[in-house]
Amino acid sequence: MSTLGHRKLSAPRHGSLGVRPRKRAEELTPRVRSWPEKSWFELLVDKYGEEALRRGVSPRPVLLAYPAYKAGITHAILIEDRPNTPFTGKEVFTPVTVLDTPPIVVIGIRSYDLGHNGSLRSAGEVWANPIDTVLKAVEKFYANNPLWNIQPKDVVKKYLLGLHKVNHGLVEPDPSGEYGFKFVPEFSEESYKKVFSGDVVDVRAIVTTIPVLSGIGKKKVEVLEIKIHGKTIDEKLKYAKSILGSYLTPQDVFMEGQFVDIIGITKGHGFQGVIKRFGVKELPRWHKHRKGSRKVGTRGPAFTYSMSEPPQAGQMGFHRRTEFNKRILKMGTTGFEIVVKGGFLHYGLVYGPYILLKGSTIGPPKRLLILRHPIRPRLKWLPISAPKITYLSLESKQGA
Repeated sequence: MSTLGHRKLSAPRHGSLGVRPRKRAEELTPRVRSWPEKSWFELLVDKYGEEALRRGVSPRPVLLAYPAYKAGITHAILIEDRPNTPFTGKEVFTPVTVLDTPPIVVIGIRSYDLGHNGSLRSAGEVWANPIDTVLKAVEKFYANNPLWNIQPKDVVKKYLLGLHKVNHGLVEPDPSGEYGFKFVPEFSEESYKKVFSGDVVDVRAIVTTIPVLSGIGKKKVEVLEIKIHGKTIDEKLKYAKSILGSYLTPQDVFMEGQFVDIIGITKGHGFQGVIKRFGVKELPRWHKHRKGSRKVGTRGPAFTYSMSEPPQAGQMGFHRRTEFNKRILKMGTTGFEIVVKGGFLHYGLVYGPYILLKGSTIGPPKRLLILRHPIRPRLKWLPISAPKITYLSLESKQGA
């Protein structure tokens, strides 16, 4: 009988195989690959019926996503409103993430019909000049801010410059013009009827961010295609035409207390070893470990383009990921309500509309995140209102 103690011969594998390959994201602006069949408002009406209607919740046409910039994190104390928990009705501590959500501009509407193989095929777009809309957004949310010192015309200049960097066909230089650039496409009823007169099966909005209005103040604009949700195509088309050429805020897309999905790019860590990348335990070295204690050993016969299951060193972070069911605690239009003393580290101040999100989320400060209506909601409990926040910490995060 052996006198050696029990020796562990196997262990659960480390790391999920469902997110392979762990490579760097192609772009900082993530693409939304799938959309929910129902908006949050429809989910509430289906569950609560007349009670939801009495509270002003109705299944209306709405955009299914909204872009935001991650500003920072603080903490709050709120009244727990989840039912059947040990803390229901009591004050609980929770970290909260602050998202800077400047208004977005709907510069175009795109229609889709069915192709030969049954997939969606773009039928065309209709565009609207965003200059007047950007001016209105600045005057509405930023003109009365005592710390905002950028003139509305300068905001438009930087916005057009950023849009020109992304798409040279939409914006062209105009040295003799007021803003130095001009928006090329023009809206016409003829083009609208031509694009939307066929067998339209889906309608989506082409929106742009106004990053000049964020705390980081960058100029390069993000252009997103967001699906419009509605019961019928006619309802979608009517709503699309009503928002074309206008600006939207988070209050037009979400409601306080609801759940959303976060789509974004995680914080990058570069090339890392197997211990940090997968959390594999390093066994103690002994005299026969001549080839290193962190090595994977033989992998067997490798085939061309085959995936490797054993944990190995490689790229860690900067991946496109989705976080499901993060709750919106509060939305507002004046960022000074939630900015901590001295501003958020590596970000600065939030001047305009914002969102308070329960818990932490992916990405470093300044990272663009896309908030989407939940695609896999927890149907057992759908909150119809936001929890009461009794305290929000605005203390400095600089350690001073």
